Amino acid sequence: MAMAAIMAATTACGGSMPGMGNSGSTSTTAAAAGSESKAADAGASDGKTYELKISTSQTEQAAITRSYQKLADTLNEKSNGRLKVTVFPAGQLGSDEDVLEQAIQGVNVAVNTDASRCGQYVKDMSILMMPYMFDNYDECAKVTETDTFKSWTDDLDKNHGIKVLSFTFYDGPRHFMTNKVINSPEDLKGLRIRTIGQEVTTKAVEAMGATPVSMSWGEVYNGIQSKALDGCEVQNTSALPSRIYEVCKNQAKTGHFQLMQGLLVGSQWFNTLPTDLQELLTTTAQDVGKETAEGVEAECETDEQEMVKNGLQVNTPDLQPFKDAVAGEYDALGYTDLRAQLYKEIGKQLK
Repeated sequence: MAMAAIMAATTACGGSMPGMGNSGSTSTTAAAAGSESKAADAGASDGKTYELKISTSQTEQAAITRSYQKLADTLNEKSNGRLKVTVFPAGQLGSDEDVLEQAIQGVNVAVNTDASRCGQYVKDMSILMMPYMFDNYDECAKVTETDTFKSWTDDLDKNHGIKVLSFTFYDGPRHFMTNKVINSPEDLKGLRIRTIGQEVTTKAVEAMGATPVSMSWGEVYNGIQSKALDGCEVQNTSALPSRIYEVCKNQAKTGHFQLMQGLLVGSQWFNTLPTDLQELLTTTAQDVGKETAEGVEAECETDEQEMVKNGLQVNTPDLQPFKDAVAGEYDALGYTDLRAQLYKEIGKQLK
């Protein structure tokens, strides 16, 4: 029965990109002690290859896509071909929501997402995308090691069929990009700004003065070009490869969201893997997330310089009016006590 479950859950990969890793399998015979070792040995000796397709809406050149490609290459090598991991950028497999639903149903896909989308299942997770919750990646990483965060991932796994492989990936702070210079929340009034279509993000953008618009990322460039949007809020690591600077001539460095990124699979598919591959997948995802995050902050700066060379004007407004504008959202959305709890766990003082 176990073998039947594994066979049913493993599907052939429907496409590939150049340089997306190797496929193959190994067959070994070893004596096992204990049920955990037996499960691992069974996976190692059955000659099977377990395929996983990683989906992201970002372009092939985006920093987060390159991070996932490093993860895929590392897993393909470390598993000696027992895992075949392929990255599908630019929404090739569908929207993030659609891919996550496929994962929950048992399809062998992993989806890149932010914490606000996880908040649809475990509401408290959305706090990680609240405005000015964190100042840098170190604080983001610390919160993933807390007991509170572990309780959220346990809830996702046991009650919603979602397995968090890692939430240590990072894509940098998000800023406003428009064709109008933004120096204060008042300057955002009347502007239609694309943001992530979740309550914590739309409420924050609205509190800062703009009209939030939910739209898939692949449609944003044309949306701004056609005047359906007046701008967007986005991280540099996505703005540069998506060429948003061509349709938005100004960036206001507000850094209102720190974009933590998670990689999720369905618990149903994950549980078909031998125990050693489960451990390899989660440990490697967490390690690669931390490794690649180290270079993201520097890359944000170089991306900004490159966009400036292409005509982007950048200004750094006084952040206090923006922080004041969103301060009431913590009470309004019921996150004030949770923020205090998380800050205590990571040793951060409320300013």
